Amino acid sequence: MNTPVSLNGDIPVGNWIDRWIPAPARPYLRLMRLDRPIGTWLLLFPCWWSSALAADGWPDIRLFILFAVGAVVMRGAGCTVNDIADHKFDALVARTAGRPIPSGAVSVPQAVAFLALQLLAGLVILLQLPPFAIMVGAASLLLVFPYPLMKRITWWPQAWLGLTFNWGALLGWAAVTGEIGPPALVLYAAGILWTLGYDTIYAHQDKEDDIMVGIKSTALRLGDSTPAWLIGFYGGTLALVGLACWLAGLSWAFWPGLALAGLQLAWQVRTVDIDDGADCLDKFKSNRFFGWALLAAIIAGKLT
Repeated sequence: MNTPVSLNGDIPVGNWIDRWIPAPARPYLRLMRLDRPIGTWLLLFPCWWSSALAADGWPDIRLFILFAVGAVVMRGAGCTVNDIADHKFDALVARTAGRPIPSGAVSVPQAVAFLALQLLAGLVILLQLPPFAIMVGAASLLLVFPYPLMKRITWWPQAWLGLTFNWGALLGWAAVTGEIGPPALVLYAAGILWTLGYDTIYAHQDKEDDIMVGIKSTALRLGDSTPAWLIGFYGGTLALVGLACWLAGLSWAFWPGLALAGLQLAWQVRTVDIDDGADCLDKFKSNRFFGWALLAAIIAGKLT
């Protein structure tokens, strides 16, 4: 019989971590958000899109696997950095007070040591790539570490997250071609707009708490005008993805898939309730379907 899953703030309780993982390791897996994989998908898809776009025919499965493992590790490292920087804020908010550091399950020195292990694992994965791709991947750390500070100094921390989470659009292309070409740059810009859309939706579930603790976000900056901005963010995403794939010479078979992916984004804009935290979370998580649809479209455009 499966143990029912409940929530302690934003932490699932009674899931596979509690059932299968020894108690001392559980806080560290939760620090990595391994039981909440949507962030890994959102970090991974730009890598897969770009490497598929640069491939000659079928994408390189070895690269896909390396990027998948790397996304798990580096998303975990990013969450650890964020939780170390935000643990005092998190302790003041009911939704985040149960996280490993503010709850006392993991101390700050323990979290720092765990972060070092994750970065070492990420380096081992990165070293499997060609030399130029290694340099591109290492450069992403210049974006990762300042990210937790952005919500304190700008109303647009989601834009910095877009710069960080979509770095794979450059890395995937570099791993295949040994350079960064125009399609990769345009795809990177598309990903930034995509992140502005989905993470603004996500931030609406935290807006009351963010006001209380003095954290900034696009949800607070845009307020009730968010749906109109989402049209711009997601419309720009689709236009730039189309341009990137046109520059890469994809066939007609790409475009029906892009239209399907576009319908998923349109559904988000049409149905999101920015005052319902549960609905915002569901819409945020639904972006994995957009990611899969776009990947399928790119591969179809390459193979036809």
